[in-house]
Amino acid sequence: MSYERTPEHRRRQAERIREWRPWEQSTGPRTPEGKANSKWNAQTHGMRSAATLAELQHVRDFVRSVHERLGR
Repeated sequence: MSYERTPEHRRRQAERIREWRPWEQSTGPRTPEGKANSKWNAQTHGMRSAATLAELQHVRDFVRSVHERLGR
């Protein structure tokens, strides 16, 4: 059995949500621990994180210094 969302159903649901106002109940993280955890919500892979970029720069500097010592 499929559930079809008609325009009337969507309108009624929108009205219910506006009456319920869930956005007013949302407070977000309050404790330092909760804030530290929530900052990772948008994290997807970490390839552009500050720590990863710093490590990449360190590796590049090392490779560059090795090339300079070898005269390449």
